[in-house]
Amino acid sequence: MKPLSPELLLKAYAIGVFPMAEGRDDPRIVFVDPDKRGVLPLDGFHMPRSLRKTIKRGIFEVRCDTAFEEVLVGCAETTAKRRDTWINPEIERLYNQLYRLGFAHSVETWRGDELVGGLYGVALGAAFFGESMFSRETDASKVALAALVERLTRGGFTLLDTQFLTEHLARFGAREVPREAYRQMLEDAIVRDAAFPKG
Repeated sequence: MKPLSPELLLKAYAIGVFPMAEGRDDPRIVFVDPDKRGVLPLDGFHMPRSLRKTIKRGIFEVRCDTAFEEVLVGCAETTAKRRDTWINPEIERLYNQLYRLGFAHSVETWRGDELVGGLYGVALGAAFFGESMFSRETDASKVALAALVERLTRGGFTLLDTQFLTEHLARFGAREVPREAYRQMLEDAIVRDAAFPKG
């Protein structure tokens, strides 16, 4: 079977589907088109008071696109709470290619020289498709999410796609929208110009 290309992946995002693997050791990739889609309205981001305090204390340094491959590895790690992952080696290959092409981005949280959390996703027009996040310290991924929302807002993005709604994301203001409503939001976003700010 011919390997998937980054170009095909971008076309999939543009029509509202995204790739996943059934497990880390499953080489196959399936495209997912859920009935309800998770989105995080950029003008409706809820910042918990405790997270605001953490950010003000400056515990973590936030960087963008300085350790994309390492963030991808962190997101693919298994943990006590997550015994398996949907990120297989083929997913890693594809997203590293998208990063080199300028479509994929990482937001990273650092403590000194140690990467302790972060997230990555894909930018297409004014839509950002959040893929995964990880945390090795308390609040590290939450700080990355807050930094992502700030950058997307500043860069002119109109859609932050979270794929699925989780209890964790709902605490920040994420909600579900029906497939057709999501596709309308997507069509509007991908024809707009936006720029992902690195700093």
